[in-house]
Amino acid sequence: MEPTVWSRNSARSDNGEIAIAGVKAGDLVAEFGTPVYVVDEADAIARATEIKNSFDSAFAQIGTSVKVYYAGKAFLCTEVARWMTTVGLNVDVASAGEMAVALAAGVDASRLGFHGNNKSVAEIDRAVRVGIGPIVIDSAIEIERIAAAAARHNTVQRVRLRINSGVHASTHEYLATAREDQKFGIPLTEAEAMVAQIRSHPSLDFVGIHSHIGSQIFDTAGFAEAARRLLELHARLSAVAPVPELNLGGGFGIAYTSVDEALPVAELAKSLASIVDAECSRLGIDVPLIAIEPGRSIIGPSTTTLYTAGTIKDVLVEGEAVRKYVSVDGGMSDNLRPALYAAEYSARIANRVSDVAPELVRIAGKHCEAGDIVVRAEYLPGDVSHDDIIAVPATGAYGWAMSNNYNYIARPPVVAVRDAKARIIVRGESEEDLLSRDAGITLSGDSE
Repeated sequence: MEPTVWSRNSARSDNGEIAIAGVKAGDLVAEFGTPVYVVDEADAIARATEIKNSFDSAFAQIGTSVKVYYAGKAFLCTEVARWMTTVGLNVDVASAGEMAVALAAGVDASRLGFHGNNKSVAEIDRAVRVGIGPIVIDSAIEIERIAAAAARHNTVQRVRLRINSGVHASTHEYLATAREDQKFGIPLTEAEAMVAQIRSHPSLDFVGIHSHIGSQIFDTAGFAEAARRLLELHARLSAVAPVPELNLGGGFGIAYTSVDEALPVAELAKSLASIVDAECSRLGIDVPLIAIEPGRSIIGPSTTTLYTAGTIKDVLVEGEAVRKYVSVDGGMSDNLRPALYAAEYSARIANRVSDVAPELVRIAGKHCEAGDIVVRAEYLPGDVSHDDIIAVPATGAYGWAMSNNYNYIARPPVVAVRDAKARIIVRGESEEDLLSRDAGITLSGDSE
């Protein structure tokens, strides 16, 4: 069990069974079934605290402070929202539904940031009405919509402007969000005119520019170039009127396999602070308040998905090699990332250890798609068998958040574990839940 991949409180117990925060995999499966997402609560909270403390410390050294927003799109429920705000983080939401979850958790609306490339008029109105924090403007049409909503509710709404910096982050094409030909943000060349338009509205308060160059990024080169371009724009805008903040976004990478090398949080914070400090010094401007939006780096490593193995099949590949397929009772309905952009994961047998020589296996899901692969390549003991519990770590980000009902598979529950105790924080769906939305069915007792 590579420690950089698994949650910090995961380990093999004395009998070889994987335990998470003191709760054995077999006990979790017996109580909650499979698939099941298992969140190491203390680990998630510790990672959030570590990011906040590291960035606070690093940026205090250059004379400024940091606002940390937990990116709720990675995984959001009321418990997670409470964990994040309790340790001092704000919450970033990207839809009316995410906003509703955060508000239901008791998060003060002013601690929410609101993203999205196509916010509806109704969403904007609701956000302004409840007193939301900064709204990130993603297109010109939103300026008028937000200004009108703020005037209607007799308030001044804080806004940021999302800038497409043109930085090509070193990540998968679908995860790079600052390239020129895509849906997010305003080109650098249009930014100053757009800010002037924002500033012309008395119901809007322009607090700064925003950038997000992508996700699952392992080095700081992209952030350095984005910061350089953004701070040059920031300096020009500040010459006209004060611009108190600069939001650098998130996208910090995590280890999904043993070959991934994520930057330690403290090192990342110091590197970004050094970059910002150097650029501000070069431009002769004060260092603004910095905002960041980590999500995956907090919740991703904290969560493990448990499956039960079903069919085991040896498949002849190109007439020579044999690939062992291990099919589990979930797949692209609970983790869409491998099918969406070939994301890599690790896996282990969780209910036992074995001294049988390892074999190269492919862990497949149960859905009617050839691309329904959970783990493309992993070594497991050659005696892997049906009914073995298969644990896939680092599934906290975009696992449950992208879950779906393909093939009418019910979404799994999310269970939090801490101090050898487990509790459900998101209930799993039942067959009755699935049928209840079908207007052509009248449920009365046994649906069969």
